Amino acid sequence: MDLAGRTALVTGASGGLGQAIARRLSTEGMSLVLTGRRQAELATLAEEVGGTVVVADLADRADLDRLCADLADVDVLVANAGLGDPDDQPYTADLVDHVLDVNLRAPMLLSTAFADARAGRPGHIVLVGSLQGLVALPDYRLYSATKFGLRGFALSLRPDLAKVGIGVTHLAPGFIRDAGMFAESGIDLPPGVRTRSPEEVGELTAKAIRDDIGEVFVSPPELRFASTLGGLTPGLTAKVMAKLMPERG
Repeated sequence: MDLAGRTALVTGASGGLGQAIARRLSTEGMSLVLTGRRQAELATLAEEVGGTVVVADLADRADLDRLCADLADVDVLVANAGLGDPDDQPYTADLVDHVLDVNLRAPMLLSTAFADARAGRPGHIVLVGSLQGLVALPDYRLYSATKFGLRGFALSLRPDLAKVGIGVTHLAPGFIRDAGMFAESGIDLPPGVRTRSPEEVGELTAKAIRDDIGEVFVSPPELRFASTLGGLTPGLTAKVMAKLMPERG
């Protein structure tokens, strides 16, 4: 798909990775609809890239319904918003529902509404997951569960929507420096573990849309290999990660 002249809706655009994606798509000549919870950050980004701001909380059913109903003029959906596991809250039903709503329910319903709104016109969906959709890390069970689910949804949705000319990409960042949940957590990685930049996330998002790539990993090759291997040997991986990764909190 040619990006110039197209319109993209980016969720989670008030966060660091969403901003990096929006900036890159803007340089490709795309018009942007920026949505998130923090109006001030969205307004600053919109002034920079010339986008339109829609303040919305994806855990709010009314806000999500409003977004789903207003996709007719959107050519590309980038479902980037996501929540991690809080380290200071018990796993209550309300917490589980909240994270599921943002990380899984919202992108599923937005994707469905987007496909319906295209009405036979070509388009593209980018579902931003994580390498934790391949291998689970200790202390991130809720986040991992939603990212495993999002990857399954994306891989199933792609062949279904290919029939109507809509591409689907599962974008899986690894450890991203300077922006996103990993950077904000302050966790020190084990020696030798390499990171990627927010700009690379934006660059590979644009490439995935342009070239209709089904799955993209924003990580060094060795981390991608380790994640794949970890998914095949979860018991061994859990023991190794428990020793390598510092405890949260």
